[in-house]
Amino acid sequence: MRLVTAIAFAIGAWIASPSAAPALVRIDVDLGAQTMRVASDSGESFQWPISSGAAGRETPRGTYRPTALYPMVYSWKYGNEPMPHSIFFYGQYAIHGTIEVDALGRPASHGCIRLAPSDAATLYALVSREGALIRISGASAPDPFAEVGRAR
Repeated sequence: MRLVTAIAFAIGAWIASPSAAPALVRIDVDLGAQTMRVASDSGESFQWPISSGAAGRETPRGTYRPTALYPMVYSWKYGNEPMPHSIFFYGQYAIHGTIEVDALGRPASHGCIRLAPSDAATLYALVSREGALIRISGASAPDPFAEVGRAR
């Protein structure tokens, strides 16, 4: 019985040890700054501008793990808009590339987190290899162009 207990303890300690943990990409999204910071256990790190959900279409805040990864998705809901390198994290919400790169740095999406296509490809490759923990925080930044429209 002592041998079984000792073996079980040794296996538990080995599983819980930091060296047994898989590599992980930490993705921190700051909705106020409209930026994403990425840090990989393999040593790579990045900071990129994003577009999150526009007013009335907020991006969900919280901590998530990827639920699905697709090299290409087309959004049937929004006119077959291409969503390259999609990393889904909560229902239909995803991090993905966009062709609307001029909107990066301000809220402009329907709730997803948009990246430049090359940044989305880099992130997709990292997450495919290492997995990820996604943290989304901060208050959404106001859209500077919304005030221009109201002033007219």
